[in-house]
Amino acid sequence: MQNSNKSDFNKRIYISAFIILLCFSLLTVRLFWIDFIKREEYSKAAINQRQKEVRISLPRGMIYDRNLIPLANRIKQHTMYIYKDAVKNNSKLQDYLRVNSKLPVEDLIKHFNSTKTIIEIPLIEEYSELEGELDGVFITDKILRYDEKNILSHVIGYVQKSNHRGVSGIEFGYDNVLMMDEVNGLVSLTVDGKERVIPGIGVTQVYSNNKIKTNSVQLTIDYHIQKAVEEIIDENNRNGAVVVTDVQNGDIVAMASRPNFNPNNISEYTNSDDMNLYNKAINVSYPPGSIFKIVVLLAALENNLVDIDEVFFCKGYEEVYGKTFECHNKEGHGEINLEEGFAKSCNSVFIQLGKRLGGAKIIEAAKKLGFGSKINFGPLEQKAGTLPDGDELLGAAIGNISIGQGKIEVTPLQVSNMMMILANNGVKKDLSIIKGIVTEEGVMVKPWKKDENTRVVSQSSCSVLRNFMEKVITIGTARDIKLDNIGGAGGKTGSAQAGVNNEIVHGWFSGYFPIKNPRYVITVFVEEGGSGGKSAAPIFEKIAEKIDALGK
Repeated sequence: MQNSNKSDFNKRIYISAFIILLCFSLLTVRLFWIDFIKREEYSKAAINQRQKEVRISLPRGMIYDRNLIPLANRIKQHTMYIYKDAVKNNSKLQDYLRVNSKLPVEDLIKHFNSTKTIIEIPLIEEYSELEGELDGVFITDKILRYDEKNILSHVIGYVQKSNHRGVSGIEFGYDNVLMMDEVNGLVSLTVDGKERVIPGIGVTQVYSNNKIKTNSVQLTIDYHIQKAVEEIIDENNRNGAVVVTDVQNGDIVAMASRPNFNPNNISEYTNSDDMNLYNKAINVSYPPGSIFKIVVLLAALENNLVDIDEVFFCKGYEEVYGKTFECHNKEGHGEINLEEGFAKSCNSVFIQLGKRLGGAKIIEAAKKLGFGSKINFGPLEQKAGTLPDGDELLGAAIGNISIGQGKIEVTPLQVSNMMMILANNGVKKDLSIIKGIVTEEGVMVKPWKKDENTRVVSQSSCSVLRNFMEKVITIGTARDIKLDNIGGAGGKTGSAQAGVNNEIVHGWFSGYFPIKNPRYVITVFVEEGGSGGKSAAPIFEKIAEKIDALGK
C-alpha cells in the first residue's frame, strides 16, 4: 500500500515536471517567434501607435508660368503641428498660441475642441521661438497650393479636398499629369508617453515608391503681366474679363476674370449668384455689339462690295423690313465716309453695309475669324458662342447682325483671336495657354503642339482695317485714351445690349499695340460697363502702359 502511494506521488511529479517543461518550451518558441520572426512587424505596430501622419503639401505637381515662376505651391506658411491633448492642460502653450497664431481666439478654441488627433495652427511670420515646456511640437513651412492673392485662379482652377483631384481649370484638364502618389507631401510624427513630438527623431519624411518625374505643367502665362492685369481690374472695381496675347506666337500671357474666388474655400461660393467660379474669358458668351462691325467690314472688303472712299448718309436711324434701328447719335451723323463711320461706330453705315451683304456672307466671314466654334488653346472648358443661321438670317434680323446684336454671342477669347488675325495681317496663329508638360524641375518633356499658321483674310483688307482701327483711338470712340508714348495702338470699342429688354449694356474694347510691328493684343470686357469707350478702353490703356513699363 505504501509502495503504491509512493508510485502515484512520483507519477504526479513527472506529470507536473512535463507540464512545466512544456510551458517553458512553448514560451521559448513564442519568444523566438516574437523576437526573431515577428520583430519587424510588431516593431512597426508599436511605432505606429505613437505615430501620426500630417500633410505639409498637396500630392500635386507644379504649375509654372512661361519663365518657370511657380503659379502653384509658391507660398509657404509657418505652421505648428501638435497633438490636441498636449494643448488642453498646457496653459503656457495656449498663451503662446494666442500671441503667435494667425487665427483669432474663437478659431483656436474650435481647433482645441475638434475631433482631430493632431491639429495644425498657422503662425504669424515673426513668431517667437519655443522654449522649455513648449518643446514637443513640430513647426515647419506648410506649402500652400494657391496664392493668398488668388492670382490666375480661374485658369489654375482648384482641387477637391477629399481626394486631391482636379475639379476645374488646369487642375482638372491636366489632373492625370499633376496627380501624384498620396504619400507625397506627408510627414510622420512620433510622440513620447505624454504625446509630445520627440525632438530630433520624431519627424520622418514619408516617401513614395512610385516616383513620377514628369508631373508638372508649364503655361504661356507671364506672372508679372498677369499680376498687373488683375491689379488694374481690381483698382477699377470692374467685373468681366481680360485676355492678353502675344502677337508673335499666339501665346496667352494673361487671362483674368472677375469677380474672383478663393480656391482654398470653394464652399463659400456654392450658393452665390455672382458667377465667381466662371471664367468669363471663355466660359460665358456675350453679344459683341460694335466689336462685330469688324466682321461686317471685312466681309464687305473681301467680297468687293464697298469702296474705302465711299460716303454714306446717317439720319440717326435705319429701317429694315419695318423695324427701326437707332444710331447711337440719334440726331444722325449726316454725310459720313467709311473710315469715319467705323471710327465713330455709326450704326447706320453698317446696317447699310449689312443689307448690301446679306446675313449669310457676314456669318461666313465670322466663322473664318473663329466665331461660333471653340478655340483649341488648351484643356480648359469653353463656350463656342452662337451665330444665327437659317431663317435667323432673313428679314429684319440683318439689322441686328450688322451691329453685333440679336442671336450673336461671343467670348472674349474669340474676340482676341479675331484681333490677333488682324494684328498679323490676316494670318491665323494658333492661340495657346499651355507651353507643355515638364518635370518637377521645369525641364520640357512634351511641348504643346500648334497647327501651322494659315491665312484666313487678305493682307489688303487687314491693312484697311488696321488703318481704321488706329483712327478709333485718334478721332473715334476711344479718342480719350492716349498711347503715343508707347508707339500708339489700334482697336475697336463695343457697347453691347443684353437682358430681356436690352436694359443691360456691356462694354468692350479689343486692340493691339504698338502700331508698328504689334507685340500684344489686349481684349477687355466690362460687364454692365455701359460705353466701351468709357469703361473698357481706359483699362486697355492702363494695361498696355504697364506691360510697356515692365519691359515685356
